Amino acid sequence: MSYPGYPPTGYPPFPGYPPAGQESSFPPSVPPGQGFGVPPGGAGFSGYPQPPSQSYGGGPAQVPLPGGFPGGQMPSQYPGGQPTYPSQPATVTQVTQGTIRPAANFDAIRDAEILRKAMKGFGTDEQAIVDVVANRSNDQRQKIKAAFKTSYGKDLIKDLKSELSGNMEELILALFMPPTYYDAWSLRKAMQGAGTQERVLIEILCTRTNQEIREIVRCYQSEFGRDLEKDIRSDTSGHFERLLVSMCQGNRDENQSINHQMAQEDAQRLYQAGEGRLGTDESCFNMILATRSFPQLRATMEAYSRMANRDLLSSVSREFSGYVESGLKTILQCALNRPAFFAERLYYAMKGAGTDDSTLVRIVVTRSEIDLVQIKQMFAQMYQKTLGTMIAGDTSGDYRRLLLAIVGQ
Repeated sequence: MSYPGYPPTGYPPFPGYPPAGQESSFPPSVPPGQGFGVPPGGAGFSGYPQPPSQSYGGGPAQVPLPGGFPGGQMPSQYPGGQPTYPSQPATVTQVTQGTIRPAANFDAIRDAEILRKAMKGFGTDEQAIVDVVANRSNDQRQKIKAAFKTSYGKDLIKDLKSELSGNMEELILALFMPPTYYDAWSLRKAMQGAGTQERVLIEILCTRTNQEIREIVRCYQSEFGRDLEKDIRSDTSGHFERLLVSMCQGNRDENQSINHQMAQEDAQRLYQAGEGRLGTDESCFNMILATRSFPQLRATMEAYSRMANRDLLSSVSREFSGYVESGLKTILQCALNRPAFFAERLYYAMKGAGTDDSTLVRIVVTRSEIDLVQIKQMFAQMYQKTLGTMIAGDTSGDYRRLLLAIVGQ
């Protein structure tokens, strides 16, 4: 699939992308006693909370949450307090919602005219740009781009680049890229030049649907003239390389029904491949985590906890290290609760000194029309502060204004 107007040379590397030293490890170090998704003070849970309310085919279900969260203590059937994950019925309908929706009474030519006026003459009317860009869907932004060229014979992206700079420029350009192109472009940037930004590869390839991955692979080839799998093989190695190659096939089972017998058998195989032997059979973990559907993986995690007296995330941490550990845990975390995974990524992009702006931009933009509403809910639940509050404290100027407009703050 080709994306007109987006040649590979059209988007030079953003200055400072990614920030030096901020893409070197995944996940960020977590204070002792705090597992994934556990806010300060909530210790002992290595998994993610389930969303407080989801539709499980038969209507909303309230899910118990780990200690330190509203809703009480995660129940445990084991002495020693190992947590169990809430069981879910065979069919799970994840209700997701983006913060950006298509604007009603949309007029691409009128919007193009507003942007033209905002960039014409002395200075730039950034507020006018924010008002348009933050309140249009990506599909509508593509129409504005086409209308701008039709009306003025000029390239909107080039005009915006000449008027903007820094993080604001990166955010605006990301918003005007088609979603598939933006993912492919982010993967290309992560593997260009010296070093590889492994966290970006994990974040994209381990969280997207089969259809999204297949479209990314096609776009990567058509726009950059390169084979994504070959680039992954040349930039990574070992079990991490094999996991990413498995991911970029886009062949995960997406059947929503659960085979409980298979879940029990898979749990047994994973135990015997890891905790139940000296050394680790990495290929067994790769095969099961790369092929099973997310509902099936949830059932496997529950069966594993009952059988092994330890949750599967903890076992992966004990058996693996480095980027392959991060990739396997990302798959399991997304099987449990994808919005919580992205909430955690956003938190650590802003926590501490400095901000990982490329990760902040990438997640806010890519999830803005998918599940950013749920990500905001999980963020507040996990960290006792709103996503908007943290963005406001970590960014400034028009960049902050546009980010807050996108997240609906």
